[in-house]
Amino acid sequence: MLIKVKEQVRKKSPFLTCSIVMVLFVVGVTYSVTFAQTPKSSTSKPAGSYTCPMHPDVSRPKPGKCPKCQMALRFTRKKAEKPTPAETSSTATDPSAISSLRIPDVPVQDQHGKSLNFYRDLVKGKVVAVNFVFTTCTAICPSLTATFRRVQQQLDAGAVKAQLISISVDPTTDTPERLHAFAQKFKAQPGWTFVTGNNSDIDLLLKEFGVAVANKNDHTPMILIGNDEAGYWTRAYGLSSPTSLVKLISEAAEKK
Repeated sequence: MLIKVKEQVRKKSPFLTCSIVMVLFVVGVTYSVTFAQTPKSSTSKPAGSYTCPMHPDVSRPKPGKCPKCQMALRFTRKKAEKPTPAETSSTATDPSAISSLRIPDVPVQDQHGKSLNFYRDLVKGKVVAVNFVFTTCTAICPSLTATFRRVQQQLDAGAVKAQLISISVDPTTDTPERLHAFAQKFKAQPGWTFVTGNNSDIDLLLKEFGVAVANKNDHTPMILIGNDEAGYWTRAYGLSSPTSLVKLISEAAEKK
């Protein structure tokens, strides 16, 4: 009986071997075709570098901060690449221009403790210059605020009507009382509003202005200058000379 079984297996083995080979061949062909048709995922990043919005001459291959103004460097693609539709706006000719800005009308308080709606009461229909400070800052804030004071003096002398706004990046500490003392220290006159409020509301403002930071000490020395009625906004380095900032504000005021 055992001999007969062996003979039957021996007779069938060529057919079994052939079947196995065919199966392996089909599987191999299927895998090769599938692999060839599967597109390789591209993880390459567009060519470009990280540059400072305020100092275009500062360029780095990796993220970081500008050594001149400490602003976070932003990724900029090479000019040879075709721009997206969003980049064909005025920002293409003016690197400081802001194509659009949505300003939230959040509730805030000024240095006198008065409750305001940020957009309706401080920005709507006006020419404004906005900087970002906090009262316990010992680095750039005193210089930024002193510059704003000289800007206000020159604007008044030139009869240029503009609203100055200083937003606290530390609203928990900067109560209206602290802001009032800070404003007095720098001899702020009417037309210059220091703003504080709830953390969530101020955070939203900073985010929409593009200056939100995790650490208040890393806040930007940037100034935003805008003509709300004309829909025009631009940015400037906050430690520029008061004369150059007044020139930018005056130019914004002339926009129609």
